[in-house]
Amino acid sequence: MEAGIKSERLKTDLITNVSHDIKTPLTSISGYAEIMKDGLVRPEDMKTFSERIYNEASRLITLVEDIMKLSKLDEGAVELEKEEVDFYMLTREICSRLAPQAEKRHVRLEVTGEPVHYLGVRQVLDEMLYNMIENAIKYNKEGGLVSVWVGNTLQGIKIIVRDTGIGIPKEEQERIFERFYRVDKSHSKATGGTGLGLSIVKHGALMHGAKIDVDSEVNKGTKMELIF
Repeated sequence: MEAGIKSERLKTDLITNVSHDIKTPLTSISGYAEIMKDGLVRPEDMKTFSERIYNEASRLITLVEDIMKLSKLDEGAVELEKEEVDFYMLTREICSRLAPQAEKRHVRLEVTGEPVHYLGVRQVLDEMLYNMIENAIKYNKEGGLVSVWVGNTLQGIKIIVRDTGIGIPKEEQERIFERFYRVDKSHSKATGGTGLGLSIVKHGALMHGAKIDVDSEVNKGTKMELIF
């Protein structure tokens, strides 16, 4: 009975959060578009208004994509065909894709370690590592560092993502994998965070029987480990 009540409460919270996170950018888009439609924007301000609409629409698209990814993981709808994945090469590819974002924030990306082969669902593993590294960039300080290490250890295959960012308070570290949970809401909004990235990491880890360890200190940075 209690489990059923808790499940319903989680669903209600999820719907509330989704509704709020979708309504906010839509309200902004509608407001800017209305002002433009009514001819109240000076020609020299049109570019600024267009950029605001574009940024809010991009934020909305990212949110919807993340919701769809989580929904697929929940329903087991992800293609479960496993293949051999070299974590080291995959990490380097992901860092190449994220390099423009890191450069924009003046964050240095560094990958070290060794080739490590693992049999898993490549699409999900890609999403997991992408979200971990992207978070390390988003919540870093300007001029900071994101270092990723990949290799074999006595505990098993390990991927360690370290950053020199804003850190996570001890009392909030257990909650960061909850859907829509944000440690720094104002920072998340500024960087386009949806609050779903680490939920995708958690689901992917469960699918692969992996463990996630988090060690963080406010204003000093975060270390996140994936152990397979």
